[in-house]
Amino acid sequence: MDEQTLVSTRRALHGVAELILAGPQYRLGGGIRLRVVPGGFGTVAAPDLRVDGDLLVLPGGSIELSGGTFAERAKEAGVVASRLDDVYSGGLKVDPDSRIEVDRAAARLIADAFARGDAALRSFDADTAPVLWPEHFDVGITLDKVNYGVSPGDENIPEPYAYVGPWSPPTGAFWNAPFGAARLMAELPDPEAVLAFFRAGQEQAAAQV
Repeated sequence: MDEQTLVSTRRALHGVAELILAGPQYRLGGGIRLRVVPGGFGTVAAPDLRVDGDLLVLPGGSIELSGGTFAERAKEAGVVASRLDDVYSGGLKVDPDSRIEVDRAAARLIADAFARGDAALRSFDADTAPVLWPEHFDVGITLDKVNYGVSPGDENIPEPYAYVGPWSPPTGAFWNAPFGAARLMAELPDPEAVLAFFRAGQEQAAAQV
């Protein structure tokens, strides 16, 4: 897939996660946590909204994301596009009046990466529910001061990847990223492969102690 298409779609979906899902949910007292759902991601409390590929799904119908602004699509969904600048300093900092452009194939690729990551995380630790965080737009958990998760890509790695990030800087060949270790999701074709990477990272992190 063309890298620019993937990057632009990822940024658009990140903006939807922040402005249309997590922002309104936070203003209603439901916190900022989101979750992985079939086809994409959704809220965990009111408003009942989710993204399925290139669609914004709400009770009773769906809205095509592309072609409108974040503010317009939020209004159509019955909410007000809301940034989370007062909650965290990171995030996309997207303008609510900027237009959304989502490529369907790129959105499905990202959704598939999230689904594999979510399934692997649930197998990795059944007692900890994975969270899709809107700030960095990744799904993950933390165990014993080590972060595990899947990102749809970022400024340093443009395509989806799984990661293991110990809170203390690690050393050794396994750790190939500034934050710890990363493996492209293209090299981890199913939840079992992602799970194996997480377990290897857990063993490597334990050996650092």
